[in-house]
Amino acid sequence: MPDGHAARRLARLLGVDVPIVLGPFGGLSSVALTASVSELGGLGSYGLYGYDGDRITSTVASLREATSRPFALNLWLPTGDEVEPGDVDLEPARSVVAPFFAELGVAMPPAPQRFLPTLDDQLDAVLDARPAVMSVVFGVPVAEVVDAAHRQGTLVMGTATTVDEAVALSTAGVDVVVASGAEAGGHRVSFLRPAERSLVGTFALVPQVVDAVDVPVIAAGGIADRRGVAAALALGAAGVQVGTAFLATRQSAAADSYRAALRGAAADGTVLTRAMSGRLARGLPNRAVQAIEEAGVIAAFPAQNWLTGQFRTVAARADVADLLSLWAGQAAGLATHVDAADVFAELSAGLPHTAT
Repeated sequence: MPDGHAARRLARLLGVDVPIVLGPFGGLSSVALTASVSELGGLGSYGLYGYDGDRITSTVASLREATSRPFALNLWLPTGDEVEPGDVDLEPARSVVAPFFAELGVAMPPAPQRFLPTLDDQLDAVLDARPAVMSVVFGVPVAEVVDAAHRQGTLVMGTATTVDEAVALSTAGVDVVVASGAEAGGHRVSFLRPAERSLVGTFALVPQVVDAVDVPVIAAGGIADRRGVAAALALGAAGVQVGTAFLATRQSAAADSYRAALRGAAADGTVLTRAMSGRLARGLPNRAVQAIEEAGVIAAFPAQNWLTGQFRTVAARADVADLLSLWAGQAAGLATHVDAADVFAELSAGLPHTAT
């Protein structure tokens, strides 16, 4: 059994009480949930997908009003295959999703000048904010960014879906590696090989990453209760990152119908799909996913994500789960708690006594 020393060291490094990290939700993060996890003694995380510099600055201000404890800000790194509005013909994809816009009573908007803000704009705002942790997905941060973060006391956390990705991150100087197994909900954040060729399960991935790198490893994917935490630490992880179990709580930004779908999910109820964003992601199948997949017309990322996002935003306000991206991990059936404090207490019970 793990003795808790690695978990204690990681907690000290992160400046938290226990090494429980909230998964960063791109597009679904909330100040309430991030602050709640930080206040409970873990590391709250906030996903900044699609946020420009001004929005990042205002979000950080809200986070600091809600908590004085450490938190992480998460960025998506570009992989080089992203398309711009002038590079893609959206009409085929528009025709597939047109019925959803009509159902919700909204017009389909024209394409924007850009689908996403520039990474430089985001990085400037994040570094100016001086968070305790800057976490990244979909790649390796360049040396200048890692150095700039370290100079101001910000830790850098990278996410790996394979051993090779973990080694690349460690070599680049990140302070912590998140080993994200294929069970995890949301986007598969692979960057060295296609996501379909990087579907390594948590139990296989974590111990191999622990053996391959010299920095602390956080296990992610399929962890939703004390048993998952204990298993992760037994595999050599120093901490855990949990998304779906927290997403099902009242503090999350998920719609009520989304949270209900998570709590009612079966163990075999998730699918891997590109339908909603153009990139491979794990979630619960619904009418939108099924219709888009049956049509076989999916625009490249981030065009597809922008397009479906135009009706998903309205569907969230109307609480129509069938038209949302229901990202969920394979342990969604264990996401039974409705309050973040109860999830945190359950996860903490899996830590060795010497780690708390």
